[in-house]
Amino acid sequence: MMTSRRRFLKLTGAAAAAVGLPAAPARAQSGPVKIGVLAAKAGVTAPVGESGLRGVQFATDRINAGGGILGRRIALVVEEESSPKDTVERFRKLSLSDKVDVVSGAVSTGVGLALGPVAEEMKTIWLAWDATTQKGVEETMPKPRYSFRSCDNECEAVMASILTAKNWKGAFRRVAGINPDYSYGRDNWAAFLAIMKRHGIEVEVVSELWPKLGSTDFTSHVAALQQAKPDLVFSCFWAGDTPIFMKQAHAAGLTQGTKFVLTTGGGVHESMKKAFTPEGVLLGYNSMYFEHPRASALMKEFVRWHHEQFKEWPNYESDHGYFTVVAYKAAVERAAKAAGGRWPSVDQIVAALEGVEVESLSGPRRYREDHIMEATFFQGYTTHKNKHDFVTVDPVEAMGTKQIQKPSGVGLYDWINSWKV
Repeated sequence: MMTSRRRFLKLTGAAAAAVGLPAAPARAQSGPVKIGVLAAKAGVTAPVGESGLRGVQFATDRINAGGGILGRRIALVVEEESSPKDTVERFRKLSLSDKVDVVSGAVSTGVGLALGPVAEEMKTIWLAWDATTQKGVEETMPKPRYSFRSCDNECEAVMASILTAKNWKGAFRRVAGINPDYSYGRDNWAAFLAIMKRHGIEVEVVSELWPKLGSTDFTSHVAALQQAKPDLVFSCFWAGDTPIFMKQAHAAGLTQGTKFVLTTGGGVHESMKKAFTPEGVLLGYNSMYFEHPRASALMKEFVRWHHEQFKEWPNYESDHGYFTVVAYKAAVERAAKAAGGRWPSVDQIVAALEGVEVESLSGPRRYREDHIMEATFFQGYTTHKNKHDFVTVDPVEAMGTKQIQKPSGVGLYDWINSWKV
């Protein structure tokens, strides 16, 4: 009876195993490495979602040009991030139907809190771009195995609060907050007030406003702020709502004589036009500032590529997206080396991701052993002295997450109250 090639290989492979010969290395397996991507494409979160996708694409192109991951090219399978319910269904589709090796993406906290338990249930590695705030994560994902989180979303509020206390102490007393009405907005505002108290700065809260995420009309909110007459307005708007709010605030005269702390407004920096964004605003760019004077060669290459491709200057979500891909590659290679060259299992990759450090767009980034990113954050005070029609910052302040992110196993406010100031 004739023996097919497939049957012959199967029989000889079994024989090899029987006598203790090494198995064939997994790098010989065919097909691409499938990376599922969840990217917001509509509404005020679209600019941030699109930026993350571009960072993923840039990383993929560079890795494929260098031979892929253990000889296998990366193929992206892109789905949309929208509501928590719909995004969970797309996550399941990526895992079950598309059979992706890993899922990268998601920026909304509401979406992230829904995805975390599903990733654990399905044993699918999920590398979040953002989508994690302190209180919600502590309650729903205290010890994740397959979910890897971004930096704590309070990092930008912590940094902005430290700079506010350092540079503006004595220059304000009456404070107002206008923040999105979900855990991210409420946690950032609470962190700001806690840090003011820790620095011995007595403030009077004259207004607390909670517009829904995605709001585009802040007329009533601006009117309320005008009536409250704050010395300082704190906002952690992070998407298209930021320039809309500032434009309406400027039209009403609110930006004259009032200090503004925009912890994450740099996420939509090209929309922060000089026409309605005054100089001297404390503006945060999260983990990447496109015009950093000491940018690495990799960062310069990416900024150049991004501007040539899209005629836009990139924001921080590109760095989050880029990091997830290169960290996954490094973890696979690290795990494969430990496994004798075979393509590693999901659990082996998870173990290798813990503590992995790579060069990202903004500099060195790593995953802590508790699955939280470590990175550098950038903020500064706005200036009109540049070649653009939008504001930039000068000088650029940089703080690492070892300074502005709570250590593993410590509560956010316990950590803040432990500071020596």
